[in-house]
Amino acid sequence: MNFEEEVRAHRDLDRFLERASILLHEDEASLDDVLKTMLLHVSQDPHTTEPSCNFEEIMSSLFTDAGSQEVSVHLLSETLQCVTATATGIQYQQSWLCILCNVKNLQRRHVCISRLDRPQNWGENCAEVRYVILILAPSKMKSTKTAMELGRTFASMFSDISFRQKLLESKTQEEFKEALLIQRYHLTAAKLKTTAVEGEETDPHSQKPLKCRDFFRVGRGIYEDLCRRLPLYPSDFTDGLVGNNKALVKFMTTSIFLYIAVLLPAIAFGSLNDESTRGEIDVQKTIIGQSIGGIIYSLCAGSPLVIPLTTAPIAIFISVIRGVCDDYELDFAAFYACIGLWNSLFLIMGGVFNLSLLVKLFKRSIEEVIALFISIAFVADAVKGTIKIFHEYYHAPTLANGSAAELNRISGSLHIGELNLTETGPVSLPESFILCTRARPLLCLLLMLGTLWVGYTLYQFRRSPFLHVKMREILSDCALPISVLVFSYVGSYVFNDIALPMFNFHEGPVFQIAPLDKLSGASVLSAMGLGFLLFILIFIDQNIVVSLTNAPENRLMKGTAYHWDLTLSGLINILMSVLGLPWMHAAFPHSTLHVRQLAIVEERVEGGHLYETIVSVKETRVTSLVANILIGVSLFLLPVPLQWIPKPVLYGLFLYIALTSIDGNQMCDRMALLLKEQTSYPPAHYIRKVPQRKIHYFTFLQMVQLLFLCLQSVYVAEHMHVL
Repeated sequence: MNFEEEVRAHRDLDRFLERASILLHEDEASLDDVLKTMLLHVSQDPHTTEPSCNFEEIMSSLFTDAGSQEVSVHLLSETLQCVTATATGIQYQQSWLCILCNVKNLQRRHVCISRLDRPQNWGENCAEVRYVILILAPSKMKSTKTAMELGRTFASMFSDISFRQKLLESKTQEEFKEALLIQRYHLTAAKLKTTAVEGEETDPHSQKPLKCRDFFRVGRGIYEDLCRRLPLYPSDFTDGLVGNNKALVKFMTTSIFLYIAVLLPAIAFGSLNDESTRGEIDVQKTIIGQSIGGIIYSLCAGSPLVIPLTTAPIAIFISVIRGVCDDYELDFAAFYACIGLWNSLFLIMGGVFNLSLLVKLFKRSIEEVIALFISIAFVADAVKGTIKIFHEYYHAPTLANGSAAELNRISGSLHIGELNLTETGPVSLPESFILCTRARPLLCLLLMLGTLWVGYTLYQFRRSPFLHVKMREILSDCALPISVLVFSYVGSYVFNDIALPMFNFHEGPVFQIAPLDKLSGASVLSAMGLGFLLFILIFIDQNIVVSLTNAPENRLMKGTAYHWDLTLSGLINILMSVLGLPWMHAAFPHSTLHVRQLAIVEERVEGGHLYETIVSVKETRVTSLVANILIGVSLFLLPVPLQWIPKPVLYGLFLYIALTSIDGNQMCDRMALLLKEQTSYPPAHYIRKVPQRKIHYFTFLQMVQLLFLCLQSVYVAEHMHVL
């Protein structure tokens, strides 16, 4: 119903909202019992006296088997439900049900709303009913005053998923009615667009076509981003902490999740940087860089739910810079800083000249391919690390018939002390030494898979029937921290007699200003080329991650700030470059997982498939700010106890992040169709509307693009290592 045009909707809401019968905490499980309670409440209301009305007859007329001996089907006679067309198909809103009834002896119309204590399953398309709206109207009424018209008015209100969540959080009838009145004003208010909003031409999400002149509106995008986000800045700190809808537990669990999900990759990539740069950038610098950059980003970014992080491509790029410095005898710290400054200059220019408008060219298919590619990259990092451990220990040099020199070399790794071997001939060792060596990679494999299994099982726990719903939600939110702590304890304490690979720790100053004066003019110009390549990498990742975070299905309400966020990334990387800390940019899937952690989710069952819909998201800066502060405090936990976290647990974390990030990726769903029978296809909209051959053809094209990206990344990585 269009509330801006139909006058009757305004009058109906003004008349019935104040005196509507409201029932909260209804604990009946049967639909018949719920309707009887509602009719009894209407009959006892002093404002709705109906002397000539028999409410038992009304109860019987609500169902199809009323007054008939032949028809034995007990179904509701007339109902209203909302159907929504989304990216995943045609969906029934199953959390509410509007029941209509025209009664002969009724004098006027009545509305009764009941909120159930727990969702009830009342048949097909009514599997999760939480609200029941009963509309009673006299049979002889004007066409604009029938039960159907009044039902359309209330059904339009309840079609808003965010509004239903507000009703669910109401504790009293007064709060419930207040939420109804607020929604009435939201629906009836005209959609006024200010001149500033109408003039926004630098928003990548706008429907206006991309024009060349948009790139020459110098600073316009940053200005509009700040005008859009600054008025909402105080609410970024107060939402969920002040007011009725507090979410302290969710904020705590999200902060802990982010702390683990960001700290462990920082340790992993810091260890990789430590090996490639020979200690120039180590774990300690990576952690302090993550803390400083993360705090600045959480305080100043236009998209506070986006999580900045140093990533695997950045680590590979740093290893290339180390190789170039070795080949041409350049000072690594100075050359690294020069490349970072050029990159930051290009990023700031990209923000000033509105280059983020190019996001309009990134269609959903491209975003799906890149998101899946990043997930595959996480899996590849975990698999490569595990293979390296197996290659080093499981298939180690022969022990039973090894030479004395070889045994001297590996004696330290076996933790059996230095061997005094002077012979050059073969020496035999007990078989137990071989078994002990092979226990190491097997334990690493179990720790990695165990971290993945426990984490993903707890992540799915909110869908199980066990425990209370709040406890299930807490366990699901804390899945990753619980899994990491459990298997770190198993690896470092339960099997403490088996030495596991740990990261290195170097004592020394963290902050060192880069000696840029050691570079020649030619070196500065050559750094510009590498800085431009780094700019392309960060520009693409930054904008795609922000776009995925602000996807429509996430229901973020405070707007975007592509241009300002790109500029802020450049400013942060200036600091990282000068201090010799690793560069960072918006990271996937941490940003989307952050959104999911703060989201309130509504579940529904349709066609035997469980679907989740995000109702609302607490758009806050507090969680990322707290997590990055805790990461900074973690410097005091180096080297112990952070060294108690074995590398296989980090690899299990990578697998967990990769697996949870593809949840909801439509490309993965369509790839799964290739392995399913047609009778097992989910009721998605593209299966109903698009021929099966075209679906598979489109999926095949995306798979070719994904394969090209994977092969290209392998080639580039090998070529960089050759350099």
